[in-house]
Amino acid sequence: MSLNPQVEALLAMFASMPPVDYATITPDGLRALNDNPMQMGPPPAVASARDVEIALPGRTLAGRLYIPEDAGENPPLVVFYHGGGWVIGTIETHDGTCRALARSSGAAVLSVGYRLAPEAPFPAPLDDCVEALGWAHANAASLGVDGSRLAVAGDSAGGNLAAAVAIRARDAGGPALRHQLLIYPVTDADFSSPSYVENGSGAVFLSTDMMQWFWRQYVGELPQGHIDGVTVLTHGDLAGLPPATVITAEYDPLRDEGMAYAKRLAEAGVAVEAEIAPGMIHGFFSMFEAVPDAMPYIDRAGARLKAAFA
Repeated sequence: MSLNPQVEALLAMFASMPPVDYATITPDGLRALNDNPMQMGPPPAVASARDVEIALPGRTLAGRLYIPEDAGENPPLVVFYHGGGWVIGTIETHDGTCRALARSSGAAVLSVGYRLAPEAPFPAPLDDCVEALGWAHANAASLGVDGSRLAVAGDSAGGNLAAAVAIRARDAGGPALRHQLLIYPVTDADFSSPSYVENGSGAVFLSTDMMQWFWRQYVGELPQGHIDGVTVLTHGDLAGLPPATVITAEYDPLRDEGMAYAKRLAEAGVAVEAEIAPGMIHGFFSMFEAVPDAMPYIDRAGARLKAAFA
């Protein structure tokens, strides 16, 4: 399928902006460009959105708890990890995404402001995400949610973190998870895949240069083999993980690794629903204000979470 017309219009706007040189850009420079989201109208309405402090050993993380309308008492909870290559992105950049996901799922959503690389490289962001899940489970009563009905979710690098958290929770006897929602997740560092070859130039937003830069910030160099907790696609044992929804985009360098992870989960006996969004690009899930055609994918993701919590 050709590019979605709404996506084409958005890419034309992106093309009018100065290009980023990933040979010279600094993390703070990229954050200055990316971490001030454009407000395109009122955000999706929820019953409440309140900031919380996630108190972990030796540190406190920012969090934001969203409760949708008609959630009832003690709704289930989705712990959400934002994307941004482990380097950029904030609770604010994904505020609309979390609101939309809360509305579509009927569940509370806790957005986690984990530490970012390169100041806090791997495994610090993953440790934060794992411990934030444990904190949410332990503090379910004060949060007003049902700690027995938990899921994790994330987009891009946040999808990588959600997948790695699910593995850690399984292996460490962590809180039981009902579902994992992985939105165009990073699962490997194979820059020779067909989707990288087809879509990595930067013409459709995410580029190979950008992803390689992100990888270097997170793990110090480009991975040459499996890194436990990072390259989840090559993890040796995926059996016993929670059911998964995997959403990828046709014009995304990460398309193939996301679908390959869904295939490996299914081969390990995990219930998986996976789809490639035709005509869409990396990031489309959070671009729903400019790309209304993204909304059916948000609605389906919410429906799958709702079914998992039933």
